[in-house]
Amino acid sequence: MRWLTLYARSRQVPASLAAVLIGAVTVWALARDGNAGPVDPRMPVLVLTTGAMAVSVGLGGQDLALDRTAAIRWMPRRAAHVLLAGVAVAASLLTVQTMGVSMATTAFVVRDSAGLMGLVALGAALSGGQYAWTLPFAWLSLVFLAPPPTSTPMHVAMWMLLPPGTTAATWTALVLTVVGTTAYAVAGPRR
Repeated sequence: MRWLTLYARSRQVPASLAAVLIGAVTVWALARDGNAGPVDPRMPVLVLTTGAMAVSVGLGGQDLALDRTAAIRWMPRRAAHVLLAGVAVAASLLTVQTMGVSMATTAFVVRDSAGLMGLVALGAALSGGQYAWTLPFAWLSLVFLAPPPTSTPMHVAMWMLLPPGTTAATWTALVLTVVGTTAYAVAGPRR
């Protein structure tokens, strides 16, 4: 069990989880305006994206050369790290929602957290752990500024905001999850 504690500390897991929880509680508090109408889907997407960006700091170790010399199998650990981080991000929003204000359905939260963690993992594989947050941030910026989707390519681009039953959004999130997690698990963070 000591190796797990050391791994979590080296990947800054406690600080990342604190940032994820603080972000979820802050947005939840802002969403409590007493309005019984539907919540803007940008609010839960903002929570999930900031959570994914917060846990992205742990996708690179303190010394990548030292990590690569260790005589352990990194591929399953990297994949588990990404998947568990996605579960933590989704669980933070779902847990905060149990206190009263529902911002998104469970299917929406699971789909978006999985896709965003795939983006973060892909960012780590392409740019390194310190810049893994850039892909979800850029995609979130596009989503917030783009017009409402009217075609399939725009449905793919706006996957974060679309309802969970949208086929293009679900496939986009699934592809991002598989490609990003696989790239990070196989190659690790870029030096």
